[in-house]
Amino acid sequence: MRIIADQDRCIGAGHCLRAAPDIFDSGDDGRVVVAEPEPDPARVETVRRVVRLCPNAALALREDL
Repeated sequence: MRIIADQDRCIGAGHCLRAAPDIFDSGDDGRVVVAEPEPDPARVETVRRVVRLCPNAALALREDL
Protein backbone atom coordinates (compact mmCIF):
# COMPACT_ATOMS: atom_id res chain seq x y z
CA MET A 1 0.00 0.00 0.00
CA ARG A 2 1.17 3.48 -0.84
CA ILE A 3 -0.37 6.78 0.32
CA ILE A 4 -0.79 9.42 -2.35
CA ALA A 5 -1.36 13.08 -1.44
CA ASP A 6 -2.74 15.61 -3.90
CA GLN A 7 -1.24 18.95 -2.86
CA ASP A 8 -3.62 20.83 -5.14
CA ARG A 9 -6.64 19.44 -3.30
CA CYS A 10 -5.26 19.75 0.25
CA ILE A 11 -6.81 22.59 2.26
CA GLY A 12 -4.61 22.07 5.33
CA ALA A 13 -7.40 20.97 7.67
CA GLY A 14 -4.92 18.76 9.54
CA HIS A 15 -7.21 15.80 10.28
CA CYS A 16 -4.59 13.42 8.93
CA LEU A 17 -1.82 14.87 11.07
CA ARG A 18 -3.90 14.70 14.24
CA ALA A 19 -5.07 11.14 13.54
CA ALA A 20 -1.69 9.69 12.52
CA PRO A 21 1.24 12.00 13.30
CA ASP A 22 3.68 9.15 12.71
CA ILE A 23 2.56 8.91 9.08
CA PHE A 24 1.57 12.47 8.13
CA ASP A 25 3.15 15.87 8.60
CA SER A 26 2.49 19.33 7.21
CA GLY A 27 4.67 21.55 5.09
CA ASP A 28 5.41 25.23 5.63
CA ASP A 29 2.21 26.05 3.76
CA GLY A 30 0.12 23.81 6.07
CA ARG A 31 -0.56 21.21 3.41
CA VAL A 32 -0.15 17.51 3.99
CA VAL A 33 3.21 15.80 3.64
CA VAL A 34 3.26 12.02 3.70
CA ALA A 35 6.15 11.17 6.01
CA GLU A 36 5.63 7.41 5.67
CA PRO A 37 4.25 6.74 2.16
CA GLU A 38 4.38 2.96 2.61
CA PRO A 39 3.11 2.46 6.16
CA ASP A 40 3.57 -0.62 8.27
CA PRO A 41 0.86 -3.23 7.59
CA ALA A 42 -0.24 -2.92 11.22
CA ARG A 43 -1.31 0.67 10.47
CA VAL A 44 -3.48 -0.15 7.44
CA GLU A 45 -6.83 0.38 9.17
CA THR A 46 -5.69 3.70 10.63
CA VAL A 47 -4.52 4.87 7.22
CA ARG A 48 -7.81 3.86 5.60
CA ARG A 49 -9.73 5.80 8.26
CA VAL A 50 -7.54 8.87 7.78
CA VAL A 51 -8.07 8.79 4.02
CA ARG A 52 -11.84 8.70 4.58
CA LEU A 53 -11.59 11.63 7.04
CA CYS A 54 -9.90 13.97 4.57
CA PRO A 55 -12.48 16.72 3.95
CA ASN A 56 -11.25 17.53 0.45
CA ALA A 57 -10.32 14.01 -0.71
CA ALA A 58 -6.65 14.98 -1.02
CA LEU A 59 -5.49 11.54 0.14
CA ALA A 60 -5.74 8.27 -1.73
CA LEU A 61 -4.40 4.75 -1.38
CA ARG A 62 -2.69 2.77 -4.05
CA GLU A 63 -2.96 -0.86 -3.05
CA ASP A 64 -1.63 -2.60 -6.14
CA LEU A 65 2.03 -2.42 -5.11
